[in-house]
Amino acid sequence: MADTRPVVIIGGPPTSNGDLHIGHIAGPYLGADVHRRYLRAAGREGVFASCTDDSQTYLVTSAARVGVTPPELVKQSTENIQRTFKAMGVEVDGFSPTDDGYKVLVHDYVNRLYDNGKLRLRKVRLPYSEREGEFLVEGFVGGGCPTCLADSRGGFCEGCGHPIDFDALIEPYSVLDPADEVTYRETEILVFPVSEYREQLLAYYEERGPAWRPHVLGLMRELLAGPLPDFAITYPVSWGLPAPFAETPGQTLNAWVEGMPASMYCTEYALRRNGKPVVADDDAWLAENDARVVVFMGFDPLFTWGVVHVAELIAHDGRYVLPDTLLVNEFYELENEKFSTSKGHVVWARELAAELPRDLARFYLNLTAPEFARTNFSRAALEKIAGERLVAPWNELAETLAKLTAEVGGEGGLPVSTEATERAAAMVSRFVLNYELEDFSLSRAADLVVQHVERLRAAAERTLAGNLDQEVLRGRLGDLFLELRALIGCASPILIDLSARAASAGGFDLRITADAYDVTHTTAFAVPPLEFPPTSEV
Repeated sequence: MADTRPVVIIGGPPTSNGDLHIGHIAGPYLGADVHRRYLRAAGREGVFASCTDDSQTYLVTSAARVGVTPPELVKQSTENIQRTFKAMGVEVDGFSPTDDGYKVLVHDYVNRLYDNGKLRLRKVRLPYSEREGEFLVEGFVGGGCPTCLADSRGGFCEGCGHPIDFDALIEPYSVLDPADEVTYRETEILVFPVSEYREQLLAYYEERGPAWRPHVLGLMRELLAGPLPDFAITYPVSWGLPAPFAETPGQTLNAWVEGMPASMYCTEYALRRNGKPVVADDDAWLAENDARVVVFMGFDPLFTWGVVHVAELIAHDGRYVLPDTLLVNEFYELENEKFSTSKGHVVWARELAAELPRDLARFYLNLTAPEFARTNFSRAALEKIAGERLVAPWNELAETLAKLTAEVGGEGGLPVSTEATERAAAMVSRFVLNYELEDFSLSRAADLVVQHVERLRAAAERTLAGNLDQEVLRGRLGDLFLELRALIGCASPILIDLSARAASAGGFDLRITADAYDVTHTTAFAVPPLEFPPTSEV
């Protein structure tokens, strides 16, 4: 039985240092959007929220690279990200600003940890720029990962997912100026001692269900089997929110600390936008409200979200609900190479949506979603697969149904057989399996769309060629339209524009529940076609 608790869906906050490319969309945001649309079509309660991550040091390095100030880049990127979500049909219930209310909640969150004795003042060695006289942390410093040896940044490795202790980078260098001499200096910062929560974390992961993908649980077992480094709460750098602690004057909060309070704030922002009264900015996350929290995110920051943030919530002594699921995707490549904005090897999601119907882009990104391993985007493959597997059979189905409707007149109710309602119920159950968190799969859901379009196309062709009398023909046509309605409802989280046009033409609601198709009669309607994109030059 499906879990019917209200669902809080968090799309991992995008760093506001640029627009979103299709790798970003194919990862957390399309998954979050599809699940939210499914909940709505299933008559369930859920909210999808996100916000930008404005305190990351990566903002400073990106701003320097493009020749603007960090605040200018934040403003420009936030606007572009929201435009891209709209262009791709990623419907966020609330995309909160990082305003004064946001900052208050972040400070409340860390002050509660501080006041309850959960933080420690520690002397650590940090990379230091001798030329600039500044400490280098997170996105300011690069070097070799001590675990997998890949080129990485401070904090954690994007390649293997392991944390990188304060002075553990191999041959560190300044990202802003690789020729700069990097040394180490001691300083005092406040840290969160993650290792003190090892037993609670082990128990938490022992209880994780099938929604957690194997790579995630494998990394968690690996991390929790070894020593866990302290997590920096403050850093002696100038970019970020001011740290509110007397022991660390002039320091700022580590940007990653904001992840959980940011998620809480954007959730309440979304609820307010949807007219629901809230008591406090962290109300939806309070344990007493028993929400089911799911975070859609990429693999690279998993240590922070899957270890540090969970431990932080535990450290709040039962105040907050713990994440039910971290739905983590792998990397999405472009033409079998990593995305690289600096090298121009990138496809911007908003540009793709402007070049072809976004339903086709969404369909292909769902079909090739990097759920369990790296997958690849190819424009030529998009056009071939979407054209041959979706557009052509769908349009043939639409044309055949139009001919059959013309033969029987198309007016009045069409009878529906018991077998057709059973097939519709079977179809719904398979889609539900892939939309529920326990076995969530964008790829399998998109493949089901293809399977049932082809099945109904073939059935319609057989009906047209069958030389049937009017009574039998009306019954077959009623069955076809009922099953098509069920398919349109089930495909609605993916093919958002086609399903909306079809529902409008047929005068029905988009539902993903078996009882919606347990009927004795249905009606014919003009099935809208899918446009085929122009062939690109490849």
